[in-house]
Amino acid sequence: MTSRFEPMSLTRPGVSDKGNQQILEAAAEAFNRRGFAATSIDDIADALGATKGRIYHYYRSKLDIFLDVLVASMRDLLEKLQPILTDSERSPEQRLYDAAYMHATTMMTRRSFSRVAIQGLEAPVLAEAQTKRADAVNLFIGLRDRYEDGFADLVEQGRASGVFRDVDPRLATKPIFGALNWINMWYDPAQESQAGVAAIAEEFAVFIVNGLRRREPVPGP
Repeated sequence: MTSRFEPMSLTRPGVSDKGNQQILEAAAEAFNRRGFAATSIDDIADALGATKGRIYHYYRSKLDIFLDVLVASMRDLLEKLQPILTDSERSPEQRLYDAAYMHATTMMTRRSFSRVAIQGLEAPVLAEAQTKRADAVNLFIGLRDRYEDGFADLVEQGRASGVFRDVDPRLATKPIFGALNWINMWYDPAQESQAGVAAIAEEFAVFIVNGLRRREPVPGP
């Protein structure tokens, strides 16, 4: 996956990462089903419908694959967020709505990747990885922090404009991501009784923006 954000590759030296997307898709499915510790290279190969040789052609270890899934998921979110942050035609509250809608949609349409990314936020997983691939762990954490900073900036802009309550922008992102990230724990595309992706994303985006609005009327210009 190419990206403007930190183009470090976790594939083997000298091997192009242009052919590894299918491996990452299969790995995300395997890690999602079994968790990092219980997943083997065989499980990833089975999900891919290929041999272990193909996996090892691109990656040296299961840990490198896991970290690449984490980094790929954060790069994807950052690339989707960037045009929202720089859209000068829309107000901060409109852009926060867009950002929340995008994140909610990604939780549902990229369910395996997003679930694995949340696994990667767990301290034991990162602590184990830190001893072997600190560079990749630090990259993932940096991308995650940059993404969260984007949401905090939108909250701050809305607060400064008087539309949002006088909140701590960094603190406000905690319930925002708590609500949005939990979607992929209960959303099941196989359940026909659930609302569709667009309806769920809209409900969450409206809920988040309205939760930050000032309770009293905003003074006019």
